[in-house]
Amino acid sequence: MRSGSSIRIGAAFGGTALVILAAMYLSVTNGMFDMSVLDVVKTLLRIDPVREHDLVVFEFRLPRIVLAMLVGAALGMAGNVIQGVTRNGLADPGILGINAGAGMTVVLFMFLTQGAIAASGWLGVMLKPMFGLAGGLLATALIYLFARHNGSLDPQRLILVGIAIASGFGAVTIFVSLKMNPNDFEMAAVWLAGSIYSANWKFVVTMLPWLLAMPILLWRRSRVLDLLQLGEPTAGGLGVNVEREKNILLACSIALVSASVAVSGSIGFVGLIAPHLARRLVGERHSATLPLSGLIGTAMVVVGDFIGKTVFAPAELAVGIVISIIGVPYFVFLLIRARR
Repeated sequence: MRSGSSIRIGAAFGGTALVILAAMYLSVTNGMFDMSVLDVVKTLLRIDPVREHDLVVFEFRLPRIVLAMLVGAALGMAGNVIQGVTRNGLADPGILGINAGAGMTVVLFMFLTQGAIAASGWLGVMLKPMFGLAGGLLATALIYLFARHNGSLDPQRLILVGIAIASGFGAVTIFVSLKMNPNDFEMAAVWLAGSIYSANWKFVVTMLPWLLAMPILLWRRSRVLDLLQLGEPTAGGLGVNVEREKNILLACSIALVSASVAVSGSIGFVGLIAPHLARRLVGERHSATLPLSGLIGTAMVVVGDFIGKTVFAPAELAVGIVISIIGVPYFVFLLIRARR
């Protein structure tokens, strides 16, 4: 039985990794300037380097692919944890307003600095996740304030409160963005759509500390997430400090979401779909679903970005819009199934 489960888990991880590799191959070789595999390999290995190839691979395509992978992994794992803590399969950082809260504070950062801190400079790139974290924590505090019933989060109130919070933060974001100067407004509008079009290595470096620390902390608490599925009273009876563990888990998830929003804008539905697919593939144990959710999230964002930049070429469609086209029908499907 255990052997069969291991084979299934291995197949799920292997299949997802193959999808990611295929998407990476298509993304690095296709675009406005097509390159062969041999050209890419020679460029990466520094064999007979060509300036144009170096520019395309190292300055445009590779940072965009790596950033898409990091953002997708962060959102997938954050969604898995948030669904586990709330015990609500419809919970998602975007639907609950965490994305909107982080996005609002990042736009406020853009508005208040007014170009005094270059958005693409090191200081601006490193400060934005901090502002995003503050917004994500604010959204979570409001969720706890309005969605709790008899000392615990009410799954039915959770979605309604999240949608209301997201709408309120979205309205503030639009109001602030309309007060910006034209250049900042254009940058904010593209960013809010959920785009990694302007990806660079600074953004990648910004994401790395969060992706190195938070997933390890979350994975080490995968057993706690399993126990929380039994209900908070039962988990407490089994020795879990429920409130402390929930706060740690949510804080780590919000940090991942905030770092992602800071570099890519609001990309929704990854945190909703990836955990569902992971549970269907490997079961309910978070020690397996947590890393697999990250891999599926990676695949979603890399594939979505490739579709957005090629299907409508020479124009580009933001990856957030591509994933929303898939995510909205899936969310409606989950709502209908939950009612049944």
